[in-house]
Amino acid sequence: MIANNVIALGSTVVFARLLDDYGSLAALISYYLILSVAGQAMQVATAREGVLGHLGVGPGLIATLKHWTRAMAVFTAVLTVLSILLRVPIADAVGVKKDAWAAAIGLPAGCLWLEVSILRGALQGIGDYKSVGISLIGEQSTRLVSGAILAAIGLGVGGAYLGTPISLLAMCVFCAIQLHRAAFPDRTVALRDGAKAAHAAALGLWEHVRRAWAPIAGLIVIAVLQNIDIIAAKHRFSKNLASSYGATAVAAKVMIWVAIGAGFYLVPEVSRRRAEGEDTRPVLARALAIILVCAVPCLLIFAVAPRLLLKVAFGPKRLGASDSLLVLGAAFTVLSTTYLAIQYMLALKRTWFLLAVGVVALAEPVLLLQASRKPAGFAAVVLAVQAVGGAVAFALALRGGAGPPGPLGPPPPPELALEESGIEAVETS
Repeated sequence: MIANNVIALGSTVVFARLLDDYGSLAALISYYLILSVAGQAMQVATAREGVLGHLGVGPGLIATLKHWTRAMAVFTAVLTVLSILLRVPIADAVGVKKDAWAAAIGLPAGCLWLEVSILRGALQGIGDYKSVGISLIGEQSTRLVSGAILAAIGLGVGGAYLGTPISLLAMCVFCAIQLHRAAFPDRTVALRDGAKAAHAAALGLWEHVRRAWAPIAGLIVIAVLQNIDIIAAKHRFSKNLASSYGATAVAAKVMIWVAIGAGFYLVPEVSRRRAEGEDTRPVLARALAIILVCAVPCLLIFAVAPRLLLKVAFGPKRLGASDSLLVLGAAFTVLSTTYLAIQYMLALKRTWFLLAVGVVALAEPVLLLQASRKPAGFAAVVLAVQAVGGAVAFALALRGGAGPPGPLGPPPPPELALEESGIEAVETS
């Protein structure tokens, strides 16, 4: 994941310098990230079900995954046709009117991300963490190289964006090969047992998706709050200013990755304490302390040297929104705490909070489309929305204290954003 994030950051630097209209690529990636939230939940859910043997073992697991892949292929084909037919209105909504065909890539790319996430989850379920790690690095590396080559030869924003589905297809093949090797170490056995397991699918794909609805919904809320500002900026700013704002927003979202790390501690510990009847609130307090400790130096840098930071990272052409870096840094620090509050409530098996926080997420694009056409004023609206979302989330999280103790089923996913993101940490780019 560390290597994945470093390569993703490198992609941001490369594309910000390579493209004149980096803002369009940033908006397209934000659109893709919102679409891809289901994959992050499905990866963890697949890993959990795989460990428990609910997806089958050996040839049975392969049969289940083949069944799911066929269903995903049909689903992807249907959405690809729809995305092509609706490419113009999608491009208008995302704010990339000149890149309608690039906008059509979003839906199929989201489907490919879901397939990769399921395969990675299956690899986690059988304990093949090495292959999962290689696939993370391979995805970002393939995306960077293929996207940069296509952009450099004249395909511009569309070429850079096309690197995403290319990398996902490559990782689908890689993960499938690793799973098959693990299930059938002997080729003779593979031919014999593969035929026997042809109808051994243990769990239907859509039933699997249904079971993960709560974390998927939570991911959607976080993804909208995290990414919608870049899409709105494409509607409010000129091409150059939107590109500068996109680069500035990427730098400001660094605290999201700290929150994801803290979430790995928060969710299992809250689940354990709740099962044992202990107070869970100290766990949330410690996770928030991690955010605070890391946020102070970041916000100081944003306050003291915003132009220098952006110039070193993204070049002198991306300084138009530097005066908004501190405000955006504060906004996404607040979002990081909201992320933890949502994780906390999911760990307590609560779901009713999604409606209240979802209303805030739906209100953000409406407010941003009426916001100032200057980055500082626009960023102030982002901060205000995040502050309201954080207040609502914490009011609901702390209501009722630790929640009633009792036996729990499998804990909810320890991540709502981003695999990664990123957003496999794609958000960084």
